[in-house]
Amino acid sequence: MARVAKENGATVLRGGAFKPRTSPYSFQGLGEDGLKYLRQAADAFGMDVLAEVMDDEHVEMVAKYTDIFQIGARNMQNFSLLKTVGQTDIPVMLKRGMSATVDDILNAAEYIAAGGNHNIMIAERGIRTFDNKYTRNTMDAGVVPVLQKLTHYPVIIDPSHAAGHTEFVTPLALAGTAAGASGLVVEIHDDPAHALSDGTQALKPNEFKDLAEKAVAVHDLLFGMDEEETDTEPQTRH
Repeated sequence: MARVAKENGATVLRGGAFKPRTSPYSFQGLGEDGLKYLRQAADAFGMDVLAEVMDDEHVEMVAKYTDIFQIGARNMQNFSLLKTVGQTDIPVMLKRGMSATVDDILNAAEYIAAGGNHNIMIAERGIRTFDNKYTRNTMDAGVVPVLQKLTHYPVIIDPSHAAGHTEFVTPLALAGTAAGASGLVVEIHDDPAHALSDGTQALKPNEFKDLAEKAVAVHDLLFGMDEEETDTEPQTRH
């Protein structure tokens, strides 16, 4: 999957070695062994690693393997954890909580920044609204330009967790791209039916290739090529 991601323009490999799950009986990840596998796969294809850290005591250990910390939606207001990663110089992708307002996510980011770490990305992964019967969450594409107006932090869209179903991932990813998102977090799997986690929302390699091509086309159509890309060799997008 690292090879598939790299071949289709991804530069960061994300994996959940520690999985906070709604049910205590669901697959919880492989722990430090998972981080080792993730690091090996990323290094094999010249990619960075993005891994979730769940609590203060894991920060030092996860830092040995990752290039970017992920603070998951359930931990967005774990202020002790936010302070701890804020004392590192490792970039942080902060996911918006399931019921968090714009002010909530901005204040959470401030907890990290107050510690001296200003390398922050804010991720929209869908929120709970009055009707999440047909999608896992409701993706708030409108929050992208709002956050871009209120902060200088890059805004990332996670259409996989918003959709919850493979068939809706690409449309939501394109909506986020059109709204001006700086990047996408997309789950891929070569055998989703037997995935230990979130198989129903994972894209197969050919589906991910299709999404990547469409996202680049939408980005270039609406925002044009980046200035540095017009003067140099084509660059791989995040």
